Amino acid sequence: MDGKNDYTKRYATSLKFNVVVVVVVVVVVVVVVVVVVVVAVVVVVIVVVVEVVVVVAVVIVVVVVVVEVVVVVVVIVVAVVVVVVVVVVVVVVAVVVVLRVVVGVVVVVM
Repeated sequence: MDGKNDYTKRYATSLKFNVVVVVVVVVVVVVVVVVVVVVAVVVVVIVVVVEVVVVVAVVIVVVVVVVEVVVVVVVIVVAVVVVVVVVVVVVVVAVVVVLRVVVGVVVVVM
């Protein structure tokens, strides 16, 4: 009976050891999977943040370009208006000078 009892004890000890090994392996696998998932989530979050920053930068660049175009158009319009005003003033002054000369000549002739 002692031989059978020793075998049972060894079998029980071996079974306990196997259960402990299986539990340790399962825990290690679960920890590794959790770490991999956490790292993957962190990487995805970093990628999303970088993409958002890039999109914001592109929007800022587009806004700056649009503002520059608007400023250039406004400057061109102002320049054209100034040129037109200068031309009108020159024409008016020329007409006044010509009229003075004509009136002067008419007065002298009369």
